[in-house]
Amino acid sequence: MRVAFPGLLLMLTATMVYSPAAYAVDNPRIKQRADAVLTLMSYMVIPDVTASDLNIGTGSNESNELTITQFGGGATLSESFPIYVEGALGYSRYDPQFVVSNGTETRRIPTRWNSLTGTGGIGWDFHLHRDRWGGNLILRPIANVMLGTMASDVRIGAWVIERRRHADYDFLDGGRLNAYGTGGSLMLDYELVSKPQDIDIELRYSAMRLQTFGSTSDAVDGHANTQNLGLYLRRRAPISDWTLLKSPVRYVLEGAHTEYLGEQRGRLGFNSLSSVGAGIELDSSKYPVFVTRTRLVARYMFGQNTSGYGIGLAMSF
Repeated sequence: MRVAFPGLLLMLTATMVYSPAAYAVDNPRIKQRADAVLTLMSYMVIPDVTASDLNIGTGSNESNELTITQFGGGATLSESFPIYVEGALGYSRYDPQFVVSNGTETRRIPTRWNSLTGTGGIGWDFHLHRDRWGGNLILRPIANVMLGTMASDVRIGAWVIERRRHADYDFLDGGRLNAYGTGGSLMLDYELVSKPQDIDIELRYSAMRLQTFGSTSDAVDGHANTQNLGLYLRRRAPISDWTLLKSPVRYVLEGAHTEYLGEQRGRLGFNSLSSVGAGIELDSSKYPVFVTRTRLVARYMFGQNTSGYGIGLAMSF
């Protein structure tokens, strides 16, 4: 997904100023950037179709200041023991520009912070109405945990380090920030599986608190909260008499909407994201392979001042 905000540099740029006599460092600004890193992590910790691939720039031809990629999934292990497990991996690259000046010379420092997160969840399926409306209605509480790390792949150089070493410089100069998160989700899931069509509707509220630990500098200790409400719809049905791999080929139609709440609301320039998609599904269940179904879906995503596209690959086991 690709979006552009002409004024985004206001959020991504900070300034540190020092003079030969007194070196002044703006710790709150770097602390704000550390909180911003945690906020970006918060978009990756919950499985979300609408935010699975974000590239944000300044509207110019320059490289993106922010990239977010996420993939994951979940499944109920069995009907007899309806425990639900899920997992997600996320990656982001965030390039805040710090400007350092000694009064006569000014330099821009690209820090290029790379974040990696892993989230796991475990829940239980409570069947509210089995076989009502032709399908199953399930209430699914989920407990989630997350671990993440952020590291800079840039050294800011002796021009800055030789003048004075502070905790904030230590962080900028190839620093690292670690984070953990705990929270949970509540999902209402309607599933209809039949020969003419399969329908899946999920309504999910998720919340998690992220906290730093083991960072290279106390100047960047921080926290962030993530809250969102998501709706996902999918319909799968055979395409006439078209068969492949001894099974009908299905078309897939899907839609999704995520409403961001709390600290996430408006942080990246939008309050919500929506997605519509279409694709095909191949059924390989008649063969002795681990993957039973494979889906390829093209998606169009949109929100406030935001639009983009993406391609998703999903597999069932």
